[in-house]
Amino acid sequence: MTWRAPEITRTPELPVGDERAMLESWLDYHRQTLLLKCAGLTGEQLRTPSVQPSTLTLLGLVRHLGEVESWWFRENFAGQQFDYPYGTPENPDADLDVRHADAEADFAIYHEQVALARAATAGRSLDETFTEVGAKKRTFSLRWVYLHLIEEYARHNGHADLLRERLDGVTGE
Repeated sequence: MTWRAPEITRTPELPVGDERAMLESWLDYHRQTLLLKCAGLTGEQLRTPSVQPSTLTLLGLVRHLGEVESWWFRENFAGQQFDYPYGTPENPDADLDVRHADAEADFAIYHEQVALARAATAGRSLDETFTEVGAKKRTFSLRWVYLHLIEEYARHNGHADLLRERLDGVTGE
C-alpha cells in the first residue's frame, strides 16, 4: 500500500486568551495548516516541484520548517546541541533537496522536531532573551521567536497553497 500524508483536523486559533496561549495557538494553527496542505498526497506528489525552474516542494517545506523550529527554539533559545537531520554546515539547504527523500520518515522527523521545540520552551518566559548563534550575534526574546515562526509558517503556507493547487487542484483552507 502506498503511504499518504495523514489527514488532519486543524484546531482553530484562540480568539481570546493570554499572550502565551494565543501565540502557541497561532503557531499550532500554522503548523497544522502546512500538514493540511499535504494531507492525502503520496510521497511522490510531496516531492513534486510546482513549476520549473523552482525546486520547491511540499515535502521540502515540511523538512525546512522542522529545521527552522529546531534552529530557533532548540539551538538558539534553549542552547541545545544536536545533529540536524538534513542541513549541514557544508550544505545548509539540504532540507529542501527531496529527490531521494522518504516522505513518511520525514513527517515523523517533523513531528519530533515540533515536540522537541515545545519541550525546549515549556515554562519559559516570553521575555527571556538569548544571543543568536552565528556571526550576527543579535539578541532576541522568546516572544520574538514565536512571532517570527508564525510569520515564517504563514509565508510558506502561501507557497504550500500554490504547490497543492498545482498538484491536484485543491485550494482553500
